[in-house]
Amino acid sequence: MLIDDFKNNKKTSYLADEFLRLEKEENSVKEMSAQDSGMAEMAKEELASLSSQKEVIWKQMEEILTEEKKEEEFPNEAILEVRAGVGGDEAALFAEVLAKMYSGYAGIKGWSFSPVDESLSDLGGYKEASFEIKGLGVYKELRYETGVHRIQRIPETEKNGRVHTSTASIAILPIRKKSSIEIKPADLLIETSRAGGKGGQNVNKVETAVRIVHKPTGLEVRCTAERSQSRNKEKAMAILLAKLEQQKAESDAIQFAKERKDQIGTADRSEKIRTYNILQDRVTDHRVKNSWYNIEKILQGEGMIDVISYVSENIGKPIEGKTDDED
Repeated sequence: MLIDDFKNNKKTSYLADEFLRLEKEENSVKEMSAQDSGMAEMAKEELASLSSQKEVIWKQMEEILTEEKKEEEFPNEAILEVRAGVGGDEAALFAEVLAKMYSGYAGIKGWSFSPVDESLSDLGGYKEASFEIKGLGVYKELRYETGVHRIQRIPETEKNGRVHTSTASIAILPIRKKSSIEIKPADLLIETSRAGGKGGQNVNKVETAVRIVHKPTGLEVRCTAERSQSRNKEKAMAILLAKLEQQKAESDAIQFAKERKDQIGTADRSEKIRTYNILQDRVTDHRVKNSWYNIEKILQGEGMIDVISYVSENIGKPIEGKTDDED
């Protein structure tokens, strides 16, 4: 690591300046000692002190950059996308249940959980919705939640007591401060409109909602959460970058998985990861072949602490003596 690396970083630049000041003082003491042999002993003590101070500052700068790299790998901000899958209105209602589950979990963790955009079904569930989550360890904890979630239950509208199966997909998109993806302005289609739903007169009378389409990939992002068009555009661009990075990561992971038959999966939202069986009061994660009970507590978010912790620790490990009790 070079001193320029620290000088060019906002978090360490002030420490780098102090390090250079100590280095300059150190050189001055060395010159003075060379000119006056009588000052040698005093200079020796002074140089030892300066060297010790420099060492402490250098270590501090290294630690700051190490933490910054960790935060870049596991950022403390992410977008949670939920989308109704198979099952019509039941799937949309399940998508809303999942959103509330993660909202409850975020509340327990002390994270913020706020809507970015919501599209409701006729019965009030989510056709699709996205939420911004901020807090320490957000992406590190939630990164394995991406995939298809399945619920088995008897809908209230079911007269014959038949069990219905419906699905919803979850995607966890990390929002990184630095991105390797470069977007050309010509590749973007940006539209504005009036935001619907809650938000007061301002939201309904002014075109604050922003829709961005990335033409080369067809990826589309909407943001309606902010009262200002510029803030919605800024947030939508951050989400688009996250989507493009996730798309590339999934493509790379699929290729990597083919090469080494990876057991973890591709983190693709098309991969079924978990079943919520209401009648049997059981949640099963098919990747780690483990089940948890008290489904009501899990769907409120509190029970997800054990689920997420276990999955994070065991995903990808060899599983011996366990069977997947999926129905």
